[in-house]
Amino acid sequence: EVQVVESGGGLVQPGGSLRLSCAGSGFRFDDYSIGWFRQAPGKTREAVVCISSDDRLAYYGDAVKDRFSIWVDAAKNSLGLHMKDLKADDTAVYYCAAAQSCPLLTSEPTFWGQGTQVTVST
Repeated sequence: EVQVVESGGGLVQPGGSLRLSCAGSGFRFDDYSIGWFRQAPGKTREAVVCISSDDRLAYYGDAVKDRFSIWVDAAKNSLGLHMKDLKADDTAVYYCAAAQSCPLLTSEPTFWGQGTQVTVST
């Protein structure tokens, strides 16, 4: 059975940091392009970062470049997202995903989880 489980979300003040994690089972993240996307209330989904299965390079969205960084633990079949200098606009449900190619959301991801809520507020 395929499972993707995100964790680590929460409430953080503007300027703060948060670290999200994602564990996969029933498949290998190594076999896919992988990354994170998010969805804020009333908005469409937005690709955050994607590591391409072709070149294993990370491609970040303009809104998060230089503030977010993705990490991968292949041995544990997990990945994460370190977020710093958080802003109110970063408030969203964050999903990790495995897809056929980058950027995420050009087509429906193959696997993704239930998401974890990140709220940036005073």
